[in-house]
Amino acid sequence: MKTVQRYQKGYFLPPQTDWSWIRQEYPQQAPHWCSVDLRDGNQALVTPMCLEEKIAFYQMLLRIGFKEIEVGFPAASETEYQFLRYLVTHDLIPEEVTIQVLTQARENIIKKTFAALKDVPRAVVHVYNSTSLAQRQQVFRKSRREVKELAVQGAELVREWAEKTAGNFRFEYSPESFTGTEPEYALEVCNAVLDVWQPSVERKAIINLPATVEMSLPHVFAAQVAYMSRYLHYREATVLSVHPHNDRGTGIAAAEMALLAGAERLEGTLFGNGERTGNVDLVTVAMNMKALGVATQLDFSFLPDIVSAYETLTRMTVPPRQPYAGKLVFAAFSGSHQDAIAKGMHFRREHPQAPWTCPYLYIDPQSVGRTYDADVIRINSQSGKGGVAFVLEEQYGLQIPKALREDFSYYIKGISDRQQRELQAAEIYQLFRQRYEPHSDGMYVESFAVHKTGNRWQAKAVLVYGAEKQVVEGVGNGQLQAITNGICAACGLDIADLVYSEHDLDGGTGSRGMAYIGITDKTGITAWGIGVDTDTMTAAVQAFTGAVQHHPVFSKQMSFQRRILSAIAVGGR
Repeated sequence: MKTVQRYQKGYFLPPQTDWSWIRQEYPQQAPHWCSVDLRDGNQALVTPMCLEEKIAFYQMLLRIGFKEIEVGFPAASETEYQFLRYLVTHDLIPEEVTIQVLTQARENIIKKTFAALKDVPRAVVHVYNSTSLAQRQQVFRKSRREVKELAVQGAELVREWAEKTAGNFRFEYSPESFTGTEPEYALEVCNAVLDVWQPSVERKAIINLPATVEMSLPHVFAAQVAYMSRYLHYREATVLSVHPHNDRGTGIAAAEMALLAGAERLEGTLFGNGERTGNVDLVTVAMNMKALGVATQLDFSFLPDIVSAYETLTRMTVPPRQPYAGKLVFAAFSGSHQDAIAKGMHFRREHPQAPWTCPYLYIDPQSVGRTYDADVIRINSQSGKGGVAFVLEEQYGLQIPKALREDFSYYIKGISDRQQRELQAAEIYQLFRQRYEPHSDGMYVESFAVHKTGNRWQAKAVLVYGAEKQVVEGVGNGQLQAITNGICAACGLDIADLVYSEHDLDGGTGSRGMAYIGITDKTGITAWGIGVDTDTMTAAVQAFTGAVQHHPVFSKQMSFQRRILSAIAVGGR
C-alpha cells in the first residue's frame, strides 16, 4: 500500500518572485494601523463583549491613538448593530477616526450593513469572500470563474448601496484565505474588484491580504505581498493592507516582512487575541518599530493600564512573558544580568542624553509605564549582589559598599532559597536594617564628645549594656578613630582592619547621613554595621557599634560587664 505524506505545503509561490525588499533593515515609517479587536478579537472570545464593554474598549483604542477601528459585523449580531448605531447617533467618531465594518459579499447582508451605517461621518466597508483552493474545492465547490463573480458582485453591491445611503464611505476587499490562494488568481480577483470601484488618489480603495491561516515561513508571505503590490491595478490609488494570523507562531515576523515588501496598512489586535492561535499582536509590532526609532503614532506609555482594561473587558489574560506587556518581561532574576543592568542604569545617569543601550533591556521600561524598582530587578535565590544593591539604591537611596553588597546578597539568597519565594523590596530593606543596625539589647553608645589636642583627637563616650553605663576614653588621629579606639580598649577588641564609607541620604538641608563600617579581626572574619543620623559622626558611631555587635567572635567573648570592669581597672585607655 502506497504511503501518502499527511502534511504538505498548502501555499503557492507567486509566478515571479521579487526579493529586493529583504535588503531593507526595517520599515522606515509606520503603517496605517487598524484594530480589529471589536470584530475579529471579539468573535474569538468565549463570552463576547456586551454593548457597554465594547464602548469601553473602543474608548481605550481611541486613547491609544488608533485612527482606523473595525467595530464589528453589524449584519451578524444585534449587539454589533446597536453598537455601530450608538457610535453614530452619539457622535463618538472623532474627526480623524474612520470606523470599519465587515460584510460578506451577499446582498441581504450588505443591505443591513448600510442600514447600520446611515449618517456615519467616515466608514470603510470591508467586503470579502474566500478564494483559496481548499475553500473553492471543499466548501463552495465552485470554479475560479464563479468565485471571482461572487467578488465582483459583492463589489458592485457595495458601490450601489453606498450611493443610496447617507454617509461617507470607502471600500475594502479581502480575498479571504489569501495564503492558500494561487497568487496570480488572487491578483486577478482583486483587480476585477478594483475595476468595479475605480478608486482615485483622493478616494483610495483598500486591498487587504489576510493570512487567514498562516501557512508558510514569513518570507514566503512577504513574497506574495510583493507580487501583489507590483501588479495590482490602480496601485497609486490603492492602500495595500495585510491581516496576519499566528497559526505558526510567526505572525509578527510575517507582518514585519510584509511591510518591507510593500504593505502599507496592518490589521491586528491588542496582544494577538483572535480565532485559533490568534491575530498579529499590534502592541508588539508597534513597540518593535518604536525600539528602532520609528514614530508609530500609537501611545503605549500606559501599557499596564491597557493590560488591566483588556483583561477586565475580554476576560482573557496577558501571559507574563508577552513581549513588552507581560508582568515579567523586564524582570531579571539572574545575578549576572542584574549586575549588568545596575551598571547600565548608572551609565544612564552619567550620560542621560545617550541612546538607550542598557544591557538586557531592549527598551526603557518607563516607555511603557513600567518602573525600574518593581519591574526590572526581582530578588530570589538566583539573584546577585548587583541586583540586591540596585533595589536598595532605587527604593531607599542606599549606596552600599562593594564588600557589604556581597555579604548581604549571600544572606538574602539564603533566605529566598529556604523560603522558596521572591523577596520584595520592603522585606529586603527591613532585613538589611535588622542585620546591620545596632540592636538596643546589645552594647551601644549613649553619647560621646571629642576634642583636639595638638595633632591628636581625644574622645569620651558613654557605653550602655543592659543596666550598666560606663564612660570610656580613647585617642586617635581622627575623631572616629579616637572613639573606636576607646570602645575597642574598653571591650578588649583586636581589630586588624576597618573600612568606612558614608553618603548623603536625602539631599538638601537637614539631610541624614548614611554610614557603613566593616571591621575585620586578626583571623580575617569581617562584620558590618550601619548607622543613619543627621550628624555624620553619630551615624558612623552607630555603624561601628552595629559591626561590633554582629561580629561572631566578639559576640561570643566575655560579657560587656566583665570588659567594663577590666577597662576600669586599666583606666579605660
